[in-house]
Amino acid sequence: MDLTAFDKHDLYELCVQNPEACIPLLNAIHGNAPKILAEDFAGTAILSHQWVEQSDQHHAICVDLDQEALDKHGTHPRIKKQLINVNDATDQADILFVGNFSIGYHHTRAELVTYLKQAHARLKANNGTFLCDTYGGENAYTLGGVHRPTPMGDGRLCRYTWEQRDANPLTGMVTDVIHFRIEHAGTITEEYDDAFTYHWRLWSVPELKDAMLEAGFTKVQCFAKLPDAVDDEGNAYINPIEDPQEELEESFIVLIAARTS
Repeated sequence: MDLTAFDKHDLYELCVQNPEACIPLLNAIHGNAPKILAEDFAGTAILSHQWVEQSDQHHAICVDLDQEALDKHGTHPRIKKQLINVNDATDQADILFVGNFSIGYHHTRAELVTYLKQAHARLKANNGTFLCDTYGGENAYTLGGVHRPTPMGDGRLCRYTWEQRDANPLTGMVTDVIHFRIEHAGTITEEYDDAFTYHWRLWSVPELKDAMLEAGFTKVQCFAKLPDAVDDEGNAYINPIEDPQEELEESFIVLIAARTS
């Protein structure tokens, strides 16, 4: 990534997203060599752009309501980008991914189930897989920030902050904010306060599982966001979480997979 001239989307990709690690996980969880990826709430669609680099048979469909973000990486002959509401998407896929906690854009259970039914209809009947992530645990509704430094490759450092600014455990609604601060030789050169602000519903794992089953999915599993193993070719291997007491931290991020068959 060229960060000589950057914007907040570049910093988000640098500090938050990791397609190189995510794609092997998607392949492993699906388990049957998926070729068509649907990426909802796709943002800059960097995941889809790297997805199609796996082979000439790989395709992607990206859906978002932010034209600037969708245009970030230009066009690709095997990527279809749609500036529409996710509930209006209809293209068929092997796997549908909703990352970065974006499932929380659905604020009520009725909205969530409606979306999941539409997602189910978009997936192929043979092992179609819906995947989303969520966070939970003892600090899920705690206010405060998490800070992480990320080198920019030219001597600069991007200090990323994830702030939970507001959280209501009685409604499940939270406000999460991302900030970036650029430093060079110990001096702050640029600050991006409130670069991204999210008002969303923090769905628990049981709530998501119940909604997925109601929407018609036949099997729901929970996975860690780190693989159990990766071989020399970069293939990931992962098993669903069987013992949460042993396998989950007190505060955690998980992937939830719902299958059509």
